[in-house]
Amino acid sequence: MARKSLKDMSGIANTIARSGGNAPEKTPRTSAPALGALQGSLAAIREIDPALIDDWGPADRLEEFTAVNPDEDDDSFEALKTSIEEGGQHVPILVRRAKTEGRYEAIYGRRRLKACRELGIKVRANVQDVDDATALLAKGLENAARRNLSFYEKARFAEAIQAAGHDGATARQVLNLSASGLSHLSKVTQNVPAKVGDQLGAAPRSGRPKWTALAELFATGKLTERAALDLLKKMPPELSSDERLETLLKEAAKRGARQGGTATEITPVDGVTIKSSRSSLSLSVKKTGENAAFADWLDENLAEIIKESYAAFTDVNAKDDS
Repeated sequence: MARKSLKDMSGIANTIARSGGNAPEKTPRTSAPALGALQGSLAAIREIDPALIDDWGPADRLEEFTAVNPDEDDDSFEALKTSIEEGGQHVPILVRRAKTEGRYEAIYGRRRLKACRELGIKVRANVQDVDDATALLAKGLENAARRNLSFYEKARFAEAIQAAGHDGATARQVLNLSASGLSHLSKVTQNVPAKVGDQLGAAPRSGRPKWTALAELFATGKLTERAALDLLKKMPPELSSDERLETLLKEAAKRGARQGGTATEITPVDGVTIKSSRSSLSLSVKKTGENAAFADWLDENLAEIIKESYAAFTDVNAKDDS
């Protein structure tokens, strides 16, 4: 698939309509300068049955509704729903006509769309005829203005944009990133397994340092996907996404400290010594005195014991991977 660039687009200024009016529902903040200049025709705003609108484009949220602006306690989906119920929907979502007659595709505004669905009311939508590239930029600019994606969600969104056939320049423009900024995001998605990221969640209060530290653990082999998933399974279900990430980093550090320490030696039974180091595991059994008979039996059966143990190990881990 040919990669697409947005750098030469001139029609983007007409893709996003902004509606005025003072209301409890919060208008997106224009931290991205380009978004403040974007205006569309108010005549394009319609009231549409939410059942006629489908999602479109690369996923921009890891979880269905990550809290927007986590520094604002009241900025939640339930607060938005209550605001729309009591004061109406003042900020329209952006949609375009779908290929199926009578249906639409939501470019952005999924939280508002979801709220209207649950309230059983029509959603106010700005209907624009835009191509995929323009729609993608509009989606990214609206996110940039609202600051509603966590660091990890930005990383996954950037990955999805490029997986859809767009180039790195497009991903940078959509997310308002520098080349180094995109590089930091890519390091995370390239090294943190997606299954681990899915289990961790968006971690809205965790920024680049923690995710980069986790990526480094995977990149250097100090943490494996299986080990990370095992650690996550053992965590209390009530932990938040940020707490899961913090706990995983701490547990991985403990494991690394144990693995990087000096060799350990244990004696499970008299005459038997097991030595463990970072590079090897060895077993020694005395063949004299009271231990002689056990040593002879072990000498004859050890190979079979190891084969049976290895078969049990591979069977269990094969099931874990399925």
